[in-house]
Amino acid sequence: MSATPMTPTTDFDCDLLVIGAGSGGVRAARFAAQRGARVIVVEGSALGGTCVNVGCIPKKLYSYAAHYAESFEQSHGFGWEAPTPRLDWAVLKARRAAEITRLNGIYEGLLRGAGVRLVRGWGRLIDAHTVAVRSVDGGEEDPPQIHTARHILLATGGGPQRVHHAGAEHALSSDDMFDLDPFPRRLVVVGGGYIACEFASIFQGLGAQVTLVHRGSRLLRGFDTEVVDFVTAEMRKKGIVIRLDATVADVELEAGGQTLRLARAGGSGEADQDTTIEVDAVLHATGRTPRTAGLGLEAVGIVPNARGCVPVDGSYQTVVPSIHAIGDLVGHMALTPVALAEAMVLVDRLFGNGTRPPIDYALIPTAVFTHPNIGTVGLSEEAARERAPVRIYRSDFKALQHTLSGSSERTLVKIVVDDESDRVLGMHMVGADAGEVIQGFAVALQAGVTKAQLDRTIGIHPTVAEEFVTMREVSRR
Repeated sequence: MSATPMTPTTDFDCDLLVIGAGSGGVRAARFAAQRGARVIVVEGSALGGTCVNVGCIPKKLYSYAAHYAESFEQSHGFGWEAPTPRLDWAVLKARRAAEITRLNGIYEGLLRGAGVRLVRGWGRLIDAHTVAVRSVDGGEEDPPQIHTARHILLATGGGPQRVHHAGAEHALSSDDMFDLDPFPRRLVVVGGGYIACEFASIFQGLGAQVTLVHRGSRLLRGFDTEVVDFVTAEMRKKGIVIRLDATVADVELEAGGQTLRLARAGGSGEADQDTTIEVDAVLHATGRTPRTAGLGLEAVGIVPNARGCVPVDGSYQTVVPSIHAIGDLVGHMALTPVALAEAMVLVDRLFGNGTRPPIDYALIPTAVFTHPNIGTVGLSEEAARERAPVRIYRSDFKALQHTLSGSSERTLVKIVVDDESDRVLGMHMVGADAGEVIQGFAVALQAGVTKAQLDRTIGIHPTVAEEFVTMREVSRR
């Protein structure tokens, strides 16, 4: 790929047309415009995409809300006396909605402030340089707007993946969970990934009786096994019923709610009586799939891969040189900061000098906002062992707060070290604010930190984070 800055041309309506105003699309549009490009953004839904509207932001707000009942209870151990609190679900929903509306406005202001033209509608590829936009309010018979662009960026993100079983039409997706009415007192969550585990924790904390059903033998595939087993035990201590190696056989809608019948994973569908659960709501949280429907990929010869993602090269270019894709649509890592970083690399290539370094996907930190949280960066113990001999340092303990709170919650910290080079390959934590702690250590891993350097670092006492610089005994090799 050429790294030569590209001079805007008047041969097209714009230099860059972005389909999708999620985090990655908005970032690419803004910074391309700041570099002198003429930019159009096409979006038929709320600005900000999944993260702002039905993902990271509202989910984290509800996660905060879900901690308060437990915090009130734990405050008794510190001498506080107060009536038992009651959640006003309607107030929480209204406050969240107001904040999301505010953020939508900020995104629109950022685009307009950068000189980006926002076109409301649904974009579809016509050819390598042409997009037809169907109006949000118009009918199918209304003629679409036609826009031409030197470069087209696909940044449409992903949507909930549906499970197929009898009665599946009665189930909810993760997008539906923020405005439920009434509050589901008995909730079944189907899935074992981070979305399923987070919603299970959130609604249990808000007062629901939650059952988590997963067809696999472990939750959170791809995460460190010890971390997964530890957080699974902690979630169970919170009161979440976790059914592993189980699938949903069917869901029946009845006058008093719904009846959900479970079956063993891979089984015949036959279930014992004790696998029938009375529920108020069923959430399908089995992952998200790229939004390619209606994009017109077939018109330009772009064929999604086996995972449904749009294939791109290392520069986020598709098989069509003028069409590019980033974010959840390409499936590298479905994380907002990843989409933002990919947008910056792409903009620098198209409208800059092309010197921005590629993204190191191996060292991207992430968090799972279960109760307690997970924070992780680098390799799991299992992945590291496949590469080289390793040393493992780990500690689990009751955090200082819980010596008085009465909670049985424990914290896990873990370091994976290359035995020969002493370089730290992975750091993992389960506990309060794990993401906040791991974010700082992610910088150290990017810089190639060694265990000896961690050992020379003075900790801040008393904190959980200091455990990462005070562990000296090897737990196992």
